[in-house]
Amino acid sequence: MKFFKTLLILFFVTSLSAQNITATFDQLLQEKYPDDGPGATVLVAKKGNVLYRNAFGKANLENDVAMNPNHVFEIGSITKQFTAVSILMLEEEGKLSVQDKLSKYLPSYPNGDQITIHQLLNHTSGIKSYTAMQGLNAFGKNDKTPIEIIDYFKDEPVDFQPGEQWFYNNSGYIVLGYIIEKVSGITYEDFIQQRIFDPLGMKNSYYGDKSRIIKNRASGYQPTAQGFRNATQISMTIPYAAGSLMSCVDDMLLWHKAIRDNTLITASSKAKAHANTFLNNGKPTNYGYGWQINELNNKRSIEHGGGIFGYVTQGVYIPDEDIYVIVLTNANGNSPQDITLKLAAMVMDEPMFTENKTVTLSKEQLQQWVGTYTFENNVVRFVTLQGNQLYSQRDGGGKIKISPTNDHEFSFENSFATYRFSIENGKKTVLFKDRITEEKGMESNEKPAAEKEGIVLDPAIIKEYAGTYQLNPSFSIVITTEGNQLFAQATGQSKIEVFGEEADAFFLKVVPAKLLFTRDAANQVTHIMLLQGGQEMKGEKIK
Repeated sequence: MKFFKTLLILFFVTSLSAQNITATFDQLLQEKYPDDGPGATVLVAKKGNVLYRNAFGKANLENDVAMNPNHVFEIGSITKQFTAVSILMLEEEGKLSVQDKLSKYLPSYPNGDQITIHQLLNHTSGIKSYTAMQGLNAFGKNDKTPIEIIDYFKDEPVDFQPGEQWFYNNSGYIVLGYIIEKVSGITYEDFIQQRIFDPLGMKNSYYGDKSRIIKNRASGYQPTAQGFRNATQISMTIPYAAGSLMSCVDDMLLWHKAIRDNTLITASSKAKAHANTFLNNGKPTNYGYGWQINELNNKRSIEHGGGIFGYVTQGVYIPDEDIYVIVLTNANGNSPQDITLKLAAMVMDEPMFTENKTVTLSKEQLQQWVGTYTFENNVVRFVTLQGNQLYSQRDGGGKIKISPTNDHEFSFENSFATYRFSIENGKKTVLFKDRITEEKGMESNEKPAAEKEGIVLDPAIIKEYAGTYQLNPSFSIVITTEGNQLFAQATGQSKIEVFGEEADAFFLKVVPAKLLFTRDAANQVTHIMLLQGGQEMKGEKIK
């Protein structure tokens, strides 16, 4: 779940020589991952050739160990690619079908005769994701078998009926790992090692283990209001087939090439993994099997990120240009998603951003698109003109500059998003596009709601909320204070101000969302509840 929309910093570029790539990328990454904090390793390849490979920040803060490109990270949910390919390998061997029912492998699983392997792979099964359940930190301290993890979530109420909705779900991949073991006759760890790591020469990739000595392991960190701390420790049997693997950027390039070249699975199986799948009503999920489906600069992209205690990762592949970018980081709270996409966009044959992208329009040309637009999903956006600058403002959110690229198309500041205005049947319309997402808005008479004002709270009380709240292994909210103002910073996102509504209840102005704090019997703040988009996420105060 996104706390609020991450904005992407545009970098204007016409073309980059090999020398410019190094200098430009070094500058961007140095700013994002400075020398005195947790860092990142980065690899950019095009047509199989490494264009850029470097490391930034620290691999270990306590021992002042600088990061180098050989460091090994927990890759979190990028593990799901390996699990999905393992399933497809077994399907090619005739040992299972993605259309098999879950009940074939777990006869007692509730509703198992309605759930397919396909739905487990593409997050449409509806089963409860165990990482969203309360008590996971305590449950995850000790090693568990796959069945013990499945028993932890299997009797939870379903989120929806199979195929009716898409909701990212770690439980589905736990079940897939169990199926791999049952069908292959060996453990998931051994399957990955023997069938993938060893044949591909991935000598610095592992099934995660906190006690094992792993050469070049980068330590993981989590942000707090007082600075970084060592990441929460859980048994690596808990993320299992949903997020247990470890690797380095060089091994991830070997993995990418194996998928690209159909080394492990056939082209037809890869096509299934990289194909957009659909709900029962025909709407796309923008997800395949272990990979998200998107686009970058109007070119198809296959990508996935990972987040686990102390590590956040991101990989993107642009098939049309054979561009692969992988970024591995050793701290929560500074997501590599934006920088990964930016690096990929900058090495395209036609880079996404150019110095001459924007044009100058007259005030009359800008004025013609001013108005209120209501979208199919009931979102309302207001386009306003101040001086010679157009702004877009989502109802309840902040204003964002939009700049013209021609007389009817505009780009959002610090974002990949665009507007395309037109006139249909005498009414103004706008197509909002944010990479693969498209929404059409029609001119309407909606009026912006009056901005809600926050109440003033005692600074001494506000300080009681400060701390780090863990909502799931890859998502935390850090609460800090400045005088009588409260600020929230979610994993990988900017710090924003939140406003008092009543005691222990706060709201955001940039998006429609609330933060509710709960206390124990001693009146100490212990948990936070994020309310956004009709969903609730509860997090424990861990620092």
